Amino acid sequence: MKQNKPNILIESKTSDNKNTQNSQRISPYLALIPIAFGVFVAADDQTVMVTVLTEIMIDFRVPITQLDTASWTITAYLLGYVAAMPLIGRMSDALGHRRVFAGAMVIFMIFSIFAALAKSMEWLIAIRVFQAMAAGAMLPVAIAIVGDLFPAGQRGLALGLIIGAAEAGGVIGPLWGGLVAKYLTWPWIFWMNIPLGFMTLIPLFLLLKPSTRFKSKVDYLGGFLIALSLASLTLALSWIDRPGLMLVMFFVLAAVFLIAFILRQKTVDEPLLPNSMFASPTIIAANISHLLVGCGLIIGMVTIPFMTTTVMEKEPLEGGLRLMRMTIAMPVGAIIGGIACQKMDFRIPSLIGLALTIWGFYEMSGWSLSISDPTMSIPLVVTGFGFGILISPIALAGTEPVGHGDRGAAAGVITAMRLVGMTLGLAAITAWGSQRFFTLVSGLQLPIPTEGESSEVTLANIEAYSGEVIDIGMNLFTEFFIIAVVASAIALLPTMFMAWNHKKHLDAERVPTELQN
Repeated sequence: MKQNKPNILIESKTSDNKNTQNSQRISPYLALIPIAFGVFVAADDQTVMVTVLTEIMIDFRVPITQLDTASWTITAYLLGYVAAMPLIGRMSDALGHRRVFAGAMVIFMIFSIFAALAKSMEWLIAIRVFQAMAAGAMLPVAIAIVGDLFPAGQRGLALGLIIGAAEAGGVIGPLWGGLVAKYLTWPWIFWMNIPLGFMTLIPLFLLLKPSTRFKSKVDYLGGFLIALSLASLTLALSWIDRPGLMLVMFFVLAAVFLIAFILRQKTVDEPLLPNSMFASPTIIAANISHLLVGCGLIIGMVTIPFMTTTVMEKEPLEGGLRLMRMTIAMPVGAIIGGIACQKMDFRIPSLIGLALTIWGFYEMSGWSLSISDPTMSIPLVVTGFGFGILISPIALAGTEPVGHGDRGAAAGVITAMRLVGMTLGLAAITAWGSQRFFTLVSGLQLPIPTEGESSEVTLANIEAYSGEVIDIGMNLFTEFFIIAVVASAIALLPTMFMAWNHKKHLDAERVPTELQN
């Protein structure tokens, strides 16, 4: 039986709360525009700091020896981004998806003003945490809004557009930051969020009706506990290369808060995360897959530019351009993966995407110092395209099996798992890579001049030593790509359990049409 094209009904209420007099039907894809734009702006702010960090350090008179402190402007954003997702996802189910999305954008704008006015690095870091909490709310709530606008079986393309917008924001972020820093000053990165925010909010209220609010309680204590656990885990992984008491303390805190959260889940009538999530093999498999995908993705995103600017001795711009060949293919893949989700089992595009990333990373592991096009560009584009294809089906597999009233919570968890995986992958190559490099270098003979040795011989020995160090560095980077291959290959196993039949579940869900304020 042919399905009607999904539409939303926008109604204007009279001031005396009488029945609406006029209504108009608007394409849900048109209503999706402000949602996608808001997600784009939030994702842009996640990566924009990369290119302006040096200028901020100079402005705040932070010496280069305190680069670790300055880098917390980036880490703090990731911290807030991850920690708030499960709680805000559940809040959106209870308070209304449109309302929470709009509220998150308003809070994001307010803290953008505070960031632009910041007078110290410490103040900016603290502000970035709260700004990220608002930004982190937008993607999972946007995923839930897709469920409001489109019936089951027709959400793939819409979700692909949302995720494509998020990936595009991450790609554009560094370029946007560089342009603003070149022609203005770094605070304008945050000032520009104000008009961009209004460009999201105005069409949001004009095009998108209030979403259904489900009569359920929000377990704020449970949300606080899981946020503390995720924050502690993120901090622990960021300290993984510095063994000591702080590292142990963060891991212990992460475990303690997680146990407390699990106990809380079992004792409350309406837990933060619905029990249906843990009863669904599809959702569990999707979350495990997303964690492993995040791990492989961050390894590629860090290794490619770092390898280019160190052992290959290229300019930072070249490192960014090489990475862009991978990341720019991700939004394209996300849209195609979304379309595929509407026509086939979620496992098929996911497995195809993983196969492409495995091949791409394997090809990168064979790179040499003299790598050139097309040998370099082909695996970069293929890998990015593969990552893009699999994101939509994994996100759908992590949200479709739950009831409509739990979709925000499920979206918050599936999104957070990818970011936890990225943190885990970064920690893995940081800790293991440092140890591996020093182990390999320690086996080299230092070019210490001997008595009576000519300067020509000394220079030749130094050049030979430098060449050996570069070769070791290159070997280490190719080993990073092998780790990414392994992470992607392991993800194949849980992905095989992401079974979902659209036809079977199509009539089990009713898209709400009533308005609630």
